[in-house]
Amino acid sequence: MDYVNAPGRNHLFVPGPVNIPESVLRAMNRNNEDYRSPAIPAMTKALLEDVKKIFKTTSGTPFMIPTTGTGAWESALTNTLSPGDRIVSFLIGQFSLLWIDQQQRLKFNVDVVESDWGCGADLEVLESKLAADSSHTIKAICIVHNETATGVTNDLSKVRKLLDDYRHPALLLVDGVSSICALDFRMDEWGVDVALTGSQKALSLPTGMGIVCASPKALEATKTAKSVRVFFDWSDYLKFYKMGTYWPYTPSIQLLYGLRAALDLLFEEGLDNVIERHNRLGNATRLAVEAWGLKNCTQKEEWFSNTVTAVVVPPYIDGAEIVKRAWKRYNMSLGLGLNKVAGKVFRIGHLGNLNELQLLGCLAGVEMILKDVGYPVKLGSGVAAASAYLQNNIPLIPSRI
Repeated sequence: MDYVNAPGRNHLFVPGPVNIPESVLRAMNRNNEDYRSPAIPAMTKALLEDVKKIFKTTSGTPFMIPTTGTGAWESALTNTLSPGDRIVSFLIGQFSLLWIDQQQRLKFNVDVVESDWGCGADLEVLESKLAADSSHTIKAICIVHNETATGVTNDLSKVRKLLDDYRHPALLLVDGVSSICALDFRMDEWGVDVALTGSQKALSLPTGMGIVCASPKALEATKTAKSVRVFFDWSDYLKFYKMGTYWPYTPSIQLLYGLRAALDLLFEEGLDNVIERHNRLGNATRLAVEAWGLKNCTQKEEWFSNTVTAVVVPPYIDGAEIVKRAWKRYNMSLGLGLNKVAGKVFRIGHLGNLNELQLLGCLAGVEMILKDVGYPVKLGSGVAAASAYLQNNIPLIPSRI
């Protein structure tokens, strides 16, 4: 019975994959084309220039790879590093854990800096490691900008400042899968050497495209990196860039047209306005959680995420039961707690092509679910707190003024 269609729309509030806008769906609803025809290289060239804008870079080189975020991770690592290289990597939740597992399986010497889940990266430990590394044995710093398992956002500008203060040449590799196009991200200003994201997150596309952007310093590092790479080898892309055909293998034509439509929507709204909208959605969600008498998994305000909120449930409630009830009774998808926080939290994703009224519908649903599972929530309390904040902060829609 789980898979039988339900009336109305599914309310998708996991932190990715996210809702796909109608205009993007329509753009992708097309037949296959010959990617060697003049049309696809012309579109690809424009896309590569526009993709740089979402990373806020003028000097970076983007690669649009038919893969997931996991493949984008591997691309970032294998193109810039050699087996045995020492890297510092922060473990703050499930997705940073998975990236560390990949780093170890690729035979890098991973110096893991672990924090309690719900806390951000321990930059004091990083500072001590940089201070002690006068011979520059650390080749890269790997950090997840926004850890979706716990709703924690790291301050990348502080990481860059530490590297600059100690004049350390280590590469800065950043997982921006659930942050880019939703949270403030400044590749050039923060000196990020490799940034990456996935199409199914804030870009609001189907899964299937990993977008990686490399700084000139990262491209230089590829010349000495000895990791084995074939499918993810940037040099193959660069060769086809020079030829003007752009693709070393067959891309998804439909995803390219979808990306064109998705970027057009972002630019029409304005990237700064998109970031501010996510800020409103995050604030409203946190106010609702507070009104329910529940706690945020994120331990400090400075780490609050504006794309996902992990809500801690009382010990007598199983967070997985909340997710199950949301699906079975209310046609709503919420995020499970993962690994160390499995059963202890449920997650509300609030990223991508999403507006405030959609979020209020989600919050109303969560209140009914909490009542269902025996939590003494006052119906309407979270919705009222969120509504009061949003009513005072939602701007007029620019295109309708």
